[in-house]
Amino acid sequence: MDCYKNFAHVYDELIHGDVDYEKWGNTILDICKSHNVKFESYLDLACGTGNLTEVIGKAFKQIWGVDLSEDMLWEADKKLRKTNIKAKLVKQDICNLQLNRKFDLITCCLDSTNYILEDNNLKKYFSGIRKHLKENGVFIFDINSYHKLGKIIGNNLFTYDDGEVVYIWENQFDNEIVDMYLTFFVKSGEDYKRFDEEHSERAYRECEIETLLSECGFVVINKLNNYKEETIDNNTERIVYILKCSE
Repeated sequence: MDCYKNFAHVYDELIHGDVDYEKWGNTILDICKSHNVKFESYLDLACGTGNLTEVIGKAFKQIWGVDLSEDMLWEADKKLRKTNIKAKLVKQDICNLQLNRKFDLITCCLDSTNYILEDNNLKKYFSGIRKHLKENGVFIFDINSYHKLGKIIGNNLFTYDDGEVVYIWENQFDNEIVDMYLTFFVKSGEDYKRFDEEHSERAYRECEIETLLSECGFVVINKLNNYKEETIDNNTERIVYILKCSE
């Protein structure tokens, strides 16, 4: 996995101000409590550097994290070890899960689902999670909305400069896919080291997602607006799905 290779080492610094992991994690834990989820086993898909894994994992006895980026998993391992959280971290494609166990809670957050670009892989992803989720378990994931990818991110240019890290982020939106081209300059001593990243996300409509979820054996029990109890509308940027297995 080429993307998130060099990016893994500056990811936490860049994302820190945009995501309140404590708030997101506590919201997810409250959802688990309200649905009588057992705090035995937790699986965090596309766990990245382990920020959410750390917050939620503190409440569970068994913690697993899966990511396709070895560099991100290295960062997660260092972080979790510092907080004495024993987690099993696995390098694996979330569209082809093979963990041979089931979990009480499965999460896939920070729009990782949008990185799945093809319908058949999205179906394999949902079907694989269904096989790994206990009957009374909960699956929670979020997506960048069609509005956000198409109107806010798509075809726009963003820049960032805090003196230590500088980046230029250029986007192109076409045929429901936003291609993101990022150039980073990371300070190293008196110089800056450059590296480039390319990412792609697919904009999914709610009806597409929910039809496929039903086909894969899930029931949508609630949807949140960016981890808040707010109604989803045309300006929502992050849609959070809360699911259980259908009978």
